[in-house]
Amino acid sequence: MCPEKKDAFENISLSRRTVTRRVEDIGVNLELQLKNRAADFDCFSLALDESCDVRDTAQLLIFLRGMTADFQVTEELASMQSMKGTTTGNDLFKEEVLCKTVLKMNHVVDAVTKTVNFIRARALNHRQFVALLEENEMEHGDISYHCPVRWLSLGKVLKSVWDLREQIQDFCVKKGHDIPELSDEDWVADLGAVKAFMRKLQLISSQVKDNLLTHLPTLKEATPSADHIHKYSPMLEALHAEFSRRFQDFKAIENEMHMVSSPFNCNVDNAPSDVQMELIDLQSDTLLAEHFRSASLLDFYASLKEENFPHLRRHAQRILVLFGSTYVCEQTFSVMKFNKSKHRSSITDDHLSAVLRIATSDMQPDFSALVQAQNRLDYSH
Repeated sequence: MCPEKKDAFENISLSRRTVTRRVEDIGVNLELQLKNRAADFDCFSLALDESCDVRDTAQLLIFLRGMTADFQVTEELASMQSMKGTTTGNDLFKEEVLCKTVLKMNHVVDAVTKTVNFIRARALNHRQFVALLEENEMEHGDISYHCPVRWLSLGKVLKSVWDLREQIQDFCVKKGHDIPELSDEDWVADLGAVKAFMRKLQLISSQVKDNLLTHLPTLKEATPSADHIHKYSPMLEALHAEFSRRFQDFKAIENEMHMVSSPFNCNVDNAPSDVQMELIDLQSDTLLAEHFRSASLLDFYASLKEENFPHLRRHAQRILVLFGSTYVCEQTFSVMKFNKSKHRSSITDDHLSAVLRIATSDMQPDFSALVQAQNRLDYSH
């Protein structure tokens, strides 16, 4: 490939440190471009999520989604922060709080956390446990590590402990660290109840009252007594109430979200007062109605004239700039786990941040500026 460039390639320094510097320089360049773009945002939203890397360091990802006046959207990694040391609930919302204070399942969470810490916090124990799983050809190659600040991590930990409960018990007994809860039928039933994913809380609550466990297979597998089952119904009701309280902000903008997504079908009376007259004009325009059916929401609102629909455009910006989910964070964690693996566990946080930014960015690095900066650095020597 490119034999005529052989001499040029041979003169390029490809040392490990040089490659590291180049990657970090590109990351800094992309970060600078993002800062310049952010100056033009009319509105923005943030998506945050956290996960532990291979060295059990909690890494917080912060993604930025910004929108300009002409509805141009930029969605980029704003920052990666390593959360070393103790992290409290003041830093992030914790699912653990729901399980402990609302469900009153602290006896489950505490025992699971103690068990996982016994295995994961000691290098020898961890290696021996992983070897045991490999020897038994278990589907799980390891046990998930619970980081208290990650609201999704507790559910994953509970699932892995549930699936590996027999192996965990055998391992702990052999190590002289018996976990009595693992042989307690009521505690195992509680673990199954917490692990169960409650997507339809009201439905599940009503079914539990009738001793129907169709949507709680893990609890059903634990075969709890009828009396033990009945205590879960008020827990589910309390959980539903707590979720409703935490997500009441979405309820407050429900009408606005409906208006933006279906402006020609929404009830004008339910729309914010500042946009009602504009909405009537919009719904009376057959050409705009036809355009709405064929264009994306972003393209449609970008096509509305500022002088005719200023308030409607502002409302659309506020809604459309919101992240639909933390999927972009979860996707980036996959990149993190690939790059910071057991074979590259010593990669620094700064370099990992640069790698993630480069891997996920939709922007192109300004290589001309990077080359000029490098040339100036070379001349200075």
